[in-house]
Amino acid sequence: MSTPKLRACLDGIPTYKPGRPPATEEGGASGPAFKLSSNENPYPPLPGVLEAATAAAGSFNRYPDLACAALTTELAERFGVPASHVATGTGSVGVAQQLIQVTSGPGDEVVYAWRSFEAYPIITRISGATPVQVPLDADERHDLDAMADAITERTRLIFVCNPNNPTGTVVRRAELERFLDRVPSDVLVVLDEAYREFITDAEVPDGIDLYRERPNVAVLRTFSKAYGLAGLRVGFAIAHDPVAEALRKTAVPFGVSQLAQDAAVASLRAEAALLERVAGLVTERTRVVEALEGQGWTVPETQANFVWLRLGERTADFAAACEKAGVTVRPFAGEGVRITVAEAEANAILLRTAEAFRKEL
Repeated sequence: MSTPKLRACLDGIPTYKPGRPPATEEGGASGPAFKLSSNENPYPPLPGVLEAATAAAGSFNRYPDLACAALTTELAERFGVPASHVATGTGSVGVAQQLIQVTSGPGDEVVYAWRSFEAYPIITRISGATPVQVPLDADERHDLDAMADAITERTRLIFVCNPNNPTGTVVRRAELERFLDRVPSDVLVVLDEAYREFITDAEVPDGIDLYRERPNVAVLRTFSKAYGLAGLRVGFAIAHDPVAEALRKTAVPFGVSQLAQDAAVASLRAEAALLERVAGLVTERTRVVEALEGQGWTVPETQANFVWLRLGERTADFAAACEKAGVTVRPFAGEGVRITVAEAEANAILLRTAEAFRKEL
C-alpha cells in the first residue's frame, strides 16, 4: 500500500532532543534529583508573573491577541526601538525558524558555528536550505574569519550565537564588528542572544546596538532563560522593517498564548528582581567554574548560565555518573557535556561527582 509523499529534505533530519529529566521524575531511585540539562532557570516566576498568568488563564476560551500588542509595546519601550521592529514568536527558536523561512530555501545556504545550538541544522534542513557548519576554534569560540570565508553567493543567513550554546563562549565587540563589515549587505546576520542577561564581560556588545546601525542585523531574545518562562514559549526578534514584517507574515496565527504574553509583560516589569536573580546565578557560575578548574578540568570561559566540559569518548560515562548521583547533564556524544548552573545544592552534587570522575581519568 502506498503512503503519502513527504518532502525529501526531511530524510535524515534528527528530531530535537530535550534535556533528560532527573531520574526520580522517570520513576528512578528516591533522593535529591536535579535537572541540569536544559539551561532552565531553577527559580519560580518573578514577582507578579504568576498572578498575571493566573488572571489570563480565566480567558482560555478566547483567542489571544494576534498582534501581541501589549508585549510589543513593552518591548519597544524597553529597548528604545520602533514597535514595527519587534516580532514575537514561540520562543526564540520559533522565531529563528521563521527567519530561515523568510530568507532561505532550496539552493540557499545558512552559515553558523559548530558546535552551536543544535536546532540550527534541523530548522535549516526543514526549509530545504543547506547548512554550512564552521568549526569552533581551539578555545571553543566562533571562528569568525572562517565563517566570513564560508560566505558564498548562495549564503542567505548567518547565525552568531552569543554566548554560544553549548560552550558559553562569547564574541567581543571589535571582532564582531570586523566580521559584520565582511558580510554582504544582502545577507541577514542573526545575533542569537538567548543568554544575554548573564553576560558580565563589558567587551561583549549588546546586539541591539549593532542592529541600530546595520539593516542586515537582527537580534533574537527569549523569556525562557533568565526570565524563567521556558514552559510558556515566548521569544522575540528585533529587526528592521522588511525583516520584522516578514516575520509577522510567517508567524503561526495566535501562536503566543495570552498567558505567555501577559506573563512576559509582567516579567519585564520586575526588572529589579530579575537582576537580583541573575546576579545570584552568576555568583554560582563563578563558584562552579573555579571549583572545576581547581579539580583540574579545562573550562572554557562562559558568559551564560552553563558550563562546557569537553570529554570526548568519556562523555557518556560522565553523564551516567552524574545521573547516578542525582543530576542530569546534557551529553553530546563523543564531544562533551553542557551543565546548567542551578541552585547551590544541585551544583554541590555536580562538583562532587566531577571530582570523583576526574580522579578516575
